[in-house]
Amino acid sequence: MIGEKIIIRGGRVIDPANGVDASVSVCIADGKIEAVGDVPKGFAANQEIDAQGQIVCPGFVDLCVRLREPGQEHKATIASETAAAAAAGVTTLCCPPDTRRVIDTPALVNLLRERADGAGKARVIPIGALTRGLLGKELCSMMALKGAGCFAVSNAYAPMENLLVLRRALEYAANCGLLVIVRPEEPALRNRGCAHDGAVSSRLGLPVIPYSAETVAVAQTLVLAEQTQARVHFGQLSCARAVAMIAEAQSRGVKVSADVAIHQLHLTEHAVDGFDANAHVNPPFRALADRDALREGLAAGILQAICSDHQPHDPNAKLDAFPATEPGISSLETLLPLALQLVESGVLDLSSAIARLAHGPATIMGLDAGTLSVGAKADICLFDPSLEWTASGTDWLSRGVNSPFYGSAFKGRVTKTLLGGRVVHSL
Repeated sequence: MIGEKIIIRGGRVIDPANGVDASVSVCIADGKIEAVGDVPKGFAANQEIDAQGQIVCPGFVDLCVRLREPGQEHKATIASETAAAAAAGVTTLCCPPDTRRVIDTPALVNLLRERADGAGKARVIPIGALTRGLLGKELCSMMALKGAGCFAVSNAYAPMENLLVLRRALEYAANCGLLVIVRPEEPALRNRGCAHDGAVSSRLGLPVIPYSAETVAVAQTLVLAEQTQARVHFGQLSCARAVAMIAEAQSRGVKVSADVAIHQLHLTEHAVDGFDANAHVNPPFRALADRDALREGLAAGILQAICSDHQPHDPNAKLDAFPATEPGISSLETLLPLALQLVESGVLDLSSAIARLAHGPATIMGLDAGTLSVGAKADICLFDPSLEWTASGTDWLSRGVNSPFYGSAFKGRVTKTLLGGRVVHSL
């Protein structure tokens, strides 16, 4: 805010982008970082925030958050889900194009940005559609989408008509300087499946999605990415073989990156036991070996980001027989505590976990975010790693309560979130 000066004192400041991990002060002036460390001479704060016993870090950047607006406001709204994002320490979020009015024109991009600005809780970065209506046939005007503020394009879950269309799309995106986000899935191999092809689905009699549905799509896209020199990001990987394929491509200099959804780092195929529809996700939870490979890929930097893959649903969406329920988890508010569980179990150190939540995803998207650099926007998260809470009731802000973690006890919670130097969430 113009004229506002804030100082955050007493906290452990962790900014992986700048190699900072120390108990120092953070000074904010006019919505931007003024200093990290020594307080500048003559700096007179209008507001002081006591961060004793807390972690002070860049606001998180989430690469995959479905807001449901426009078109599915019975599930959630921009106002409700950006409030949940603020409570999760997420200051910048990317919205996939598969809203019920597909984000395939600058007008839709502008609509989302205006509504998000009106809500005032988080920065919303719309991801433009790769093809008109996500029908996989006619390419969108990517340059126009870029001009409206898109940093990336994607066809979300919708398949391309054929590989020639995908190749042309990658060529066009490369010429426009846009990132292409791919949710890898071969539709013929998915074949109306809903669970991992393993022991649990066999016992329950559930139709399956084999891991080859993911790896075949990854292989095809990698070949075309290398040929076209496009920047490609694989979203929400689920299996060990896909991680190995990404690692091999990266070692050869192919311009590819990848992320993983936070729940895939914790749950396995056994989560669907008892036909728990809240564990119905796409891609499905896979074998323990896959989960462990995802963790190893994250620690090694092959997967540079953790996302929430937030998909809020109305209660009816999860009330049918398991295969007929809608996939997806409401997962923004469990993003941080589940990441802290990875730290506690030794998968990542705290600085690396914050890097995968903030600077890593910002770098993938090419965003000026995820850092406490002097002059950067003061998008800041404060959290207490020892604070115990239960993910339910008034402590849950998302409209969607469709989560296998809903009602669970957690340790670690966001206490304050600042967006451009303005407090948008406070316990």
